[in-house]
Amino acid sequence: MEFYRQCLGGNLTVTKVGETPMATQMPPEMQQKVMHANLTSGRVVLLGSDMAGPEGVTNGNSFVLQLECDSESQLKSLYSKLSAEGGKALYPPSPSFWGGLYGQLVDRFGIPWMLNYSASGQS
Repeated sequence: MEFYRQCLGGNLTVTKVGETPMATQMPPEMQQKVMHANLTSGRVVLLGSDMAGPEGVTNGNSFVLQLECDSESQLKSLYSKLSAEGGKALYPPSPSFWGGLYGQLVDRFGIPWMLNYSASGQS
């Protein structure tokens, strides 16, 4: 979440398991896990947790995060930051058939992102 705060800006609050009433019910190795993280930057609110369940996490193609940007410059800046440091640029920011600017990437954690900016507000 700190990486996303560096990319997106904003305020990050993190609550670890050991800081909650659940702490007494959880084993020692779970105490430093993130129960709830909240990153708020303008209109963007990104929530996260380490609490994946007993089966753990499997990265796949089941979801994509999309950011609706306020300007072309914001889109290009976020694209550069999110795809840096081990990320993968899939579709560099380019004009789209719907009249916007659009790009796709996978960040260094394997999370796929779509970024869009449409001056007319359409996406």
